[in-house]
Amino acid sequence: MAGGGAAAAASEGEFKLEQSASSGGQDIGYPNGHLGHLNQEEEKSLRDFKAFLQEKGLYTPEAAEKKASHDDQTLLRFLRARRWVVANAYQQFKDTEEWRKSNQLEVLYDTIDVDAYEETRRLYPQWTGRRDRRGIPIYLFQIRHLDSKTVSDYEKKIEKINASKAKSDGSTPQRLLRLFALYENLTRFAQPLCTEMTDRDNAETPITLSTNIVDVSQVSLRMFWNLKSHMQAASSLATAHYPETLDRIFIIGAPYFFSTVWGWIKRWFDPITVSKIFILSASEVKTELEKFIEPRNIPKAYGGELEFEFFDRPNLDPRIVDAITWENGHKAFPPGPVLWRPIEGGTKMECVAVGYKDGKQREERVATIPVAFPKGKNATSDVGAGQEPTDKVAEAVEKLAISEKAAETPAGAGPAEKPAAVNA
Repeated sequence: MAGGGAAAAASEGEFKLEQSASSGGQDIGYPNGHLGHLNQEEEKSLRDFKAFLQEKGLYTPEAAEKKASHDDQTLLRFLRARRWVVANAYQQFKDTEEWRKSNQLEVLYDTIDVDAYEETRRLYPQWTGRRDRRGIPIYLFQIRHLDSKTVSDYEKKIEKINASKAKSDGSTPQRLLRLFALYENLTRFAQPLCTEMTDRDNAETPITLSTNIVDVSQVSLRMFWNLKSHMQAASSLATAHYPETLDRIFIIGAPYFFSTVWGWIKRWFDPITVSKIFILSASEVKTELEKFIEPRNIPKAYGGELEFEFFDRPNLDPRIVDAITWENGHKAFPPGPVLWRPIEGGTKMECVAVGYKDGKQREERVATIPVAFPKGKNATSDVGAGQEPTDKVAEAVEKLAISEKAAETPAGAGPAEKPAAVNA
């Protein structure tokens, strides 16, 4: 790990002061603001948000055998991102829905070439196959593998090829759309799988976050500079369209000049996200990681017991292996895009391998897992199908019926101009 001496120690002290100041003393820690842990005001915001989205044609509540168009945990991500201000959450949600539709994000994930997907996966955070003490999936990212030649060659190659059946809006580069296939894997595979694991506190609460170990050792200032625009573009779009999917971020191996780099990075995120970034000195790595992650789930390179190197396939938690039933000869999750979807009336989920392999569309069941909390057992209050909103909600909807121009801030604006967009 790169050392930094007194200069690094001073820089780390500055980072921690900024983190403390940015949190504002507000109790924003998990699981506050998540399903099963909403206060009365947050419950009301969720009801109002649903009613407003329904009025705008962006949300359909559950009815008979038809599930709601969006689950509560997804809607809550946008509310937390915009500090529970319904009008702001609506604007970000609307922008995201339009962006997803214009770039056919689900088609992208379902039809991407498996080899192309794996080529992209190796450049970005890797799921270790493990979870932190709260049951949230742990990702590892080693920046040193993103040297300028690797990134340049990758970007030149993929801009010439659409590796999926999806049509894009033309304004989002292919290199970033490929990246968002990995975000789809987080929200459609890793998080749903971790949600069904009940060996955690607050097991009734769906997992919608990730914990990230970011290793910046062996990275020069020139390399950081060369990656600046690439990482900024990716961060801005992720902040705008995948809010509240990041939680703890542990930066390890910060070199002596990292205070300069930190000056760029912190401007890409809102203050709440910055407050969840922990920059660890070499002496702090093991003790700080163990506060959030059991040693058996920390890679050996960072003082833990887990056999896991960057580029490895997930080293699955034995408890996950025990919970799932492999199908069709599978004994591990295959390379490429995979997703979970409900079966047997919602009492189980099946993992399906999708994407194109050798020119053929995959659609194969890989595994199944029982649903820990079947439909109705972790439901929150709702404005139900065919049910008129209460007078108070109707009044709120009336007040919120504003033009799009009147929304306080556009999604994706810089942190100085917008409320928190990620990671409460």
